[in-house]
Amino acid sequence: MAPFTPIVCIVDFHHARGPEVETWLGVEEGTDPATDNEWPLLPFMALSDGAHTSTEDFSYFTLRHEETDTHPATSLFGISCTRQLDANQLINRPPDVTRSTVQKAVVVISDSPQHFGAVKAKLGAVTGAWFAQRDFTDLEIMQRFQESLSTLLKNQEGEMDHYFGISLRELIHEFKWQTLVLFKCALLQPKMLFFGSHCERLCMMQFALISLIPGLIRHLQDSADPKFNSYEETLVQPTSLKTSERASLLAYMGLPLQLFGSGSLFGPYTPLQQLDMLADHGTKSYIVGSTNSLLLQQKDRYSDILINLDEHTIGITSPSLRSALALSTPDRRFIDFLTQTVNDTWDETNPGRPKDHGYAGSEEFIRMQFEEYLLAMLSAVKYKLYMEKNKENENFISDFEGDPSTEFSHEWVDAWMRTENFRVWNKFTDSHLFDIVDPKHPFSGGLTIDDVQRRLAQ
Repeated sequence: MAPFTPIVCIVDFHHARGPEVETWLGVEEGTDPATDNEWPLLPFMALSDGAHTSTEDFSYFTLRHEETDTHPATSLFGISCTRQLDANQLINRPPDVTRSTVQKAVVVISDSPQHFGAVKAKLGAVTGAWFAQRDFTDLEIMQRFQESLSTLLKNQEGEMDHYFGISLRELIHEFKWQTLVLFKCALLQPKMLFFGSHCERLCMMQFALISLIPGLIRHLQDSADPKFNSYEETLVQPTSLKTSERASLLAYMGLPLQLFGSGSLFGPYTPLQQLDMLADHGTKSYIVGSTNSLLLQQKDRYSDILINLDEHTIGITSPSLRSALALSTPDRRFIDFLTQTVNDTWDETNPGRPKDHGYAGSEEFIRMQFEEYLLAMLSAVKYKLYMEKNKENENFISDFEGDPSTEFSHEWVDAWMRTENFRVWNKFTDSHLFDIVDPKHPFSGGLTIDDVQRRLAQ
């Protein structure tokens, strides 16, 4: 299958007609991807509500790519850079520019968001240079940019996943123990709504969160439409395992957990015009972001949990979700340890790196902690299932005391076992995963005096 060549479009804010696609670059002459794929909302996704309040803003979104003779339907990913210019500065001012400012967005559409960090840096620079020309009829810089994209992405291949945007350090520094609540919440696949007036930050928070599930950023092909389910349809249970190879171990343990399969949606920036899709009966779960405060008035209708980035608050509207997300004592120990490590190494001038440049508190360190937590949880749940299956068997000898999955919170485990991602995971993994990874919470053990003091301090 030929890879999808990244394409570029320019979206203009027309004073009478609103946002509209002005030009496509990198597409066959006479074709319009927006018409072919039914993307009437593309201009609204590219020019986010509130983008006019800042000099530069970025928006990230997902699009459904209709099937062609050679390709099945799949998800595409957009990143747009919005800027504005005083209309009086234009060298060629078209007669229909009647407002005092011109606002445009340059959009890159690609088949995977995993190297958007590199794309964003270049997109920002190119958009800035194009605006500096003060002549929007001259598209040479844009054409060269579009032609260079395939090479840019090829050069990123084989690189470690470039997690772009908000560092996990910043996520933990801001949300502290609630970072684990958000992580466990995502696994339960409720309706998660992020709100914030700064679009780029809003999108980055969501990407940072889903990047905590190893490999998920590379497997988002179903995320643009709740009807998509190609990940499960093409999944094969791994039969071999090299424990010394991390990729082999993760695949054998059933990662990535697929949060965006059948009935689910991921829309880092979701314009108001897309709300019908969220309210649709077939949409059971999602992680989406909005910059429009109208949604806050309808939060009960559109969310089970609302993460307000402007006010640093998390509001859980569903009572059953609230009780499932109460952290266990080992959970609290785990996330308090991470929070403390980040705070101890915090550097105000460079939030993304520990001040001593050491490993503790680094991005890689945080990822590995969450990975270890997740693998232990998966193993403990398999052990729970194994015990339940053998409870009538008197010759059954347990290697572990009690049910180790309760250390991840009994209610949470019950809720997780009712999700779609659990169903897929359980169907395609070996029943004895607990022989590979110890089914024990990384911070297991009874309540200590430290736990009590920590609770009181908080």
